[in-house]
Amino acid sequence: MIPAMKKSRLVILAVFSLALFACQPEGPDVKPQEQTEWIARADGFQKTYTLDQMVILSRHNIRSPLVSKNSVLSRLTNSNYQWFLWQGSPSTLTAKGERLEIQMGKFFREWLEKKDFISHYSADNYAFRFYANGKQRCQLTAKSFANALLPGVNPRVEMNVQFDAMDPVFNPQITKISDGFVATAQKEIKDLFGDLNARAASGYAMMEKVIDITGSPAYPDTSSFSQFPSSVSFKLNAEPSMSGGLKMACTVSDALSLQYYEEPDEKKAAFGHDISFDDWVTISSVKEWYGDVLFTAPSVAVNVAHPLLQTILNEMQNEKRIFTFLCGHDSNIGSVLAALEAESADLPGSIEKRTPIGGKLIFERFTGPDGAEYADVLLVYASAAQLRAESALTYDNPPVGVKIKLKGLKENADGLYALADVEERFTKALRAYDSL
Repeated sequence: MIPAMKKSRLVILAVFSLALFACQPEGPDVKPQEQTEWIARADGFQKTYTLDQMVILSRHNIRSPLVSKNSVLSRLTNSNYQWFLWQGSPSTLTAKGERLEIQMGKFFREWLEKKDFISHYSADNYAFRFYANGKQRCQLTAKSFANALLPGVNPRVEMNVQFDAMDPVFNPQITKISDGFVATAQKEIKDLFGDLNARAASGYAMMEKVIDITGSPAYPDTSSFSQFPSSVSFKLNAEPSMSGGLKMACTVSDALSLQYYEEPDEKKAAFGHDISFDDWVTISSVKEWYGDVLFTAPSVAVNVAHPLLQTILNEMQNEKRIFTFLCGHDSNIGSVLAALEAESADLPGSIEKRTPIGGKLIFERFTGPDGAEYADVLLVYASAAQLRAESALTYDNPPVGVKIKLKGLKENADGLYALADVEERFTKALRAYDSL
């Protein structure tokens, strides 16, 4: 057995892949020292702690919009405006997304080489695991990352369903339902989020300006997203469902955000409008609000994240594993964080303030100088500027990293949690599902 596997393990959950460019600006809210301070912190306390395992939950990298430009997007956009000409089918990983994920894999290779993890890889000893949802954008993200992490090895990426189908582990669907669950979930949504359209009003207004909805084929029947009341419903073995203006607006927010990443000309990405970085944050906030409403109410989160929480905990407790890479969607990361009762974190440099595209939720496991086991939780992601620039990533020029705090858990002097406390938080979420 590998010595580092005897006690602690690090679990990195990769629901996203991240790219950085050393010589490019990081965005108005990222200071140069913030880019590398998470690496400096890790190198500091790891002089006395042994990093034992990584399990990664990643969001897929840049994809084409989920709805083609000839559908809802074209009906809501000024007839004279031209959306970015996406290559490939809707909702598939783009060539740029693939290249960015390769850069992230290269960064992790350099990082893990410094921790002496790469030398432990073997195709037949189960020390490394790569597992992704069956959707093309997830499989290709995982494959790009794995090949860059372990060049020349061609590591296997697990796919437990037919290609481009949803794997139940990554499918954020309701798997337990009752009248009591629906009533509780609806109350939680109302208490947490209030009037769904009212809370998204500033994002609606910004997007309606950018797409010039008054010049669209849908006008005047549709003059604002806010004119359509929004609501959430639940059905067994289906994702939570949204109807109304917020669902329509999410489609536009998603497409504009992706266009911002892919289109080199920022003004062209905004259809000729001069808008600020903060305006792009406002635009992106609509789709993130949509995701929060659908997947992060407490009862909903423990329901839809249940199979993934089981998978993550199993990986953390697998004595044969030192590195796990799981690849899914923003809904996976959002619901897992909510189920684990994570505090909101500021994400500098990203227009996505919840689950950045290609971002990685990381659970690190260590053996401390006292022989006890500890855990750290990070969210690692490329800044918007790094994504747009298609940046190269190195250990000296890493992705942005932010510490994720779990409500109610006590940290030691080095900012680490007792491993048992983190595992108990997973167990608590699993028990909550059993009580639904």
